[in-house]
Amino acid sequence: MIMEWNSIFLTFRLALVVCAVLLVVAMPLACWIAFSRWRWKFLVEAAVALPLVLPPTVLGFYVLVAMGPDSPAGRLYQRLFGHGLPFTFASLVIASVIYSLPFAVQPMASAFSQVDRDLLGASAVLGASRLRTFGRIVLPLSRGGIITGVVLSFAHTLGEFGVVLMVGGNIPGVTRTVSIAIYDHVQALDYGGANQMALLLMAFSFITLSLTYAVNRRMWAVWPLPRQNARRLLNAES
Repeated sequence: MIMEWNSIFLTFRLALVVCAVLLVVAMPLACWIAFSRWRWKFLVEAAVALPLVLPPTVLGFYVLVAMGPDSPAGRLYQRLFGHGLPFTFASLVIASVIYSLPFAVQPMASAFSQVDRDLLGASAVLGASRLRTFGRIVLPLSRGGIITGVVLSFAHTLGEFGVVLMVGGNIPGVTRTVSIAIYDHVQALDYGGANQMALLLMAFSFITLSLTYAVNRRMWAVWPLPRQNARRLLNAES
């Protein structure tokens, strides 16, 4: 039994990049979902949640078509980098961001929506800009949801199989992730190798989620009265 360290490092690299992208993309989207009063907002929420119900092969197929050489995105990437987008690490990142988007957006949007609107109104009355209000009021009170969204998207990316296989294939050192390596071990009847990698992935996911729950519980134990703390922030702002 040989541990496939290249696949492990590639998987963790993919998860870290996806988390960084989702932190930039998901946070403003979740904020808009939480505070927007647009009557058709539910359509955006449904589109964000679509990867939760779609089979990974279906989502992967349409992402692959959207990145193909006949698509505008595929032609642009070909002109910029000299090669096609499918079956590259970049294609894994794009597909994983789309597939993990609801795991980041929904916890963040839920946390943002629980922020007391009176505090936001008071911040506006004191002359704070929306960006400053978000940084001083909304963000501190929503840190639990943000942490949860980031960790869930990270753990979810570690275990992706169908989507990454559809858009990235199985190229060692380029697109061969841990989940694909485990599948190959099973196909080769190497259950010992599959078990070794599966246990590593399961143990890391369990430890990551346990630390997340522990940090969230400790955070709210240290800061148990978010409304009072938010008022102190407003007083400091004034």
